[in-house]
Amino acid sequence: MSSQPATRPPGDRLRDAERTRAEILEVAQREFARNGYAGARVDEIAALTRTTKRMIYYYFGGKEQLYVAVLEKAYSDVRAVERTVDVEHLAPVEAIRTLAELTFDHHDAHRDFIKLVSIENIHHGEHIRKSEVLANLGTPVLDLISRILDAGQAQGVFVTDADAIDVHMMISAFCCFRISNQHTFGALFGRDMTAPEHRERQRAMIGEMVVAYLTGAGRRAAT
Repeated sequence: MSSQPATRPPGDRLRDAERTRAEILEVAQREFARNGYAGARVDEIAALTRTTKRMIYYYFGGKEQLYVAVLEKAYSDVRAVERTVDVEHLAPVEAIRTLAELTFDHHDAHRDFIKLVSIENIHHGEHIRKSEVLANLGTPVLDLISRILDAGQAQGVFVTDADAIDVHMMISAFCCFRISNQHTFGALFGRDMTAPEHRERQRAMIGEMVVAYLTGAGRRAAT
């Protein structure tokens, strides 16, 4: 009696597909960050994974769709970190400082994300605009910051009439700059901004900068 070939359960095949897709995204993020959108090659991404160019097109549809998927994952990871800030149980000052420090930690640990942001700005954000996932992905962090600002103003600790987008920009600008401009800054001023000996000082700086702005600590005394 001939034996029938064993068929794998659908759950195993699904897990394999998810693992393959995750591996492709990981390698693709590294390649796009290293070579830019124009310079990255799907052939090279396939060669660095346990799959083929044909399978990459099967999972993602094409190079542009793969790049958009990389952006979606990168931004989604940032939003996931931001959601860990416990606004309900932290005082406003501590909440905004925690958000700033978590953003610093994430950007420091995921430097390819900063490169991707820079690359997408070179392309004027054209790929982000094509993503339905990214269309509303900025809303949660703005809601989070707005809740912190509202609580701080209600308690009288925040005296600045701050805009959530401005605060988000303030945090992101500092955290991104030290990564994106490390080479030009180093050449001009002889300092590696990402060197370990500067990390804790810079991490404290961004938290205190935001707190000082919101509490009015940096305002010039009225004459």
